[in-house]
Amino acid sequence: MKKIFTLLFVSTFLFASCSDDGEVGPQGPPGEDGLDGLGYTLEEQITFDYYSDSNSYSRLISIPDDVATINPEADAVLVYRYREIQDNDGNFIDTWSLIPQNFFFDEGTIQYVYNHTPSDVEIIIEGNFDLSNLSTDYTNNQIFRIVVVPSDYLASNNDLDITNYNEVMKELNLKTSDIKLAN
Repeated sequence: MKKIFTLLFVSTFLFASCSDDGEVGPQGPPGEDGLDGLGYTLEEQITFDYYSDSNSYSRLISIPDDVATINPEADAVLVYRYREIQDNDGNFIDTWSLIPQNFFFDEGTIQYVYNHTPSDVEIIIEGNFDLSNLSTDYTNNQIFRIVVVPSDYLASNNDLDITNYNEVMKELNLKTSDIKLAN
């Protein structure tokens, strides 16, 4: 009986000594504000190298050290190719097309494709004809934007049209000023 009384006394003392009348501690770090930091975008202008053994063009884009690496288990990588087009009024419009992207010629078809590791993205031009004389309009000074976003986020936003670069940037709360040059 004496042990039960001691246990009750100690328990009562412990609970009674807890109160919120003490000094307020330092404020913790601020949390994330909405979608800030959800993804990032890189841009690079490249000229492809031709590889006769595979009849393809390729170029490796390294992820800069000051940017988070790509987590192959958790990140989705979207690659967009820049192209300036002219509308019916003669105005030039900037467009971004999600790759893979196909182009059809009399000789056959080419396709821009890509693959990636945690530290780089390789962009490739493949085709079903001899690509050694492919027009430099497709191989030189090509601009690409690489958007990296958590896969879970994309999976939970089924209505996001990932083919629309501007919509993706808006959804991720990324602005042109947020784009980092990969070079």
